[in-house]
Amino acid sequence: MRKTVPLCLALLSSAYAQVPTGEEVLRLVDANMTSVNHVLTSKMVIHGRRGTRTVESKSWTTGEEKGFTEYTAPPREKGVKMLKLGNRLWIYSPATDRIIEIAGHMLRQSVMGSDLSYEDMMEDPKLLNHYDAAVTGTESLDGRTCWVLSLTAKDNDAAYHSRKLWVDAERHVPLRQELYARGGKLLKRLEMSQIARIEGRWYPRRFLFKDVLKEGEGTEFRILTIEFDREIPDYLFSKAALR
Repeated sequence: MRKTVPLCLALLSSAYAQVPTGEEVLRLVDANMTSVNHVLTSKMVIHGRRGTRTVESKSWTTGEEKGFTEYTAPPREKGVKMLKLGNRLWIYSPATDRIIEIAGHMLRQSVMGSDLSYEDMMEDPKLLNHYDAAVTGTESLDGRTCWVLSLTAKDNDAAYHSRKLWVDAERHVPLRQELYARGGKLLKRLEMSQIARIEGRWYPRRFLFKDVLKEGEGTEFRILTIEFDREIPDYLFSKAALR
């Protein structure tokens, strides 16, 4: 009996030692979900109360500061372009031939009637830059063992004051997120699925966004193609490129 107790304690200590810190998990998540740059084509399926519509686009992103998106379908949206430089965002509409800067309260508006806001699209994808995290437990989600994380914003500039994340403990990719306001009110849910091995990293090919304050079944964001760490010409990240 005397030999059994120390052995149990040793096994217990080993089990606890395997649970990483919140910061360690966010580093692993950021390594999977971010890159020096990437180019992707995507399809956004918006399930609104008046029906479903699909918008297709191609995007170029460099770091956390530069992003350029061109919408390619349907004909009504074709040619609309968006440019992100730091914390500024411009949109070009071929229908009016005008460039408009989206700023202030307008950043909280819906993008093309979807469950994503302009603020969501402006957000720095590196969670560790903006949140402190703590591992609060483990849960099974879709047959995968997940670390459950509680995130709290480091400053007042974050789009969401707190988040709850379910991170696949083996593949280090988030499978679910809940996004909260400062007062603790749930604002949005995000489900990630169709996890695939892409260029040495695990990455979701399907994202389902649901603004819980809106009617409808949410917005699906489907990645059709994605390439990481590709050369992107600097001229794309200019207001001149919008026209």
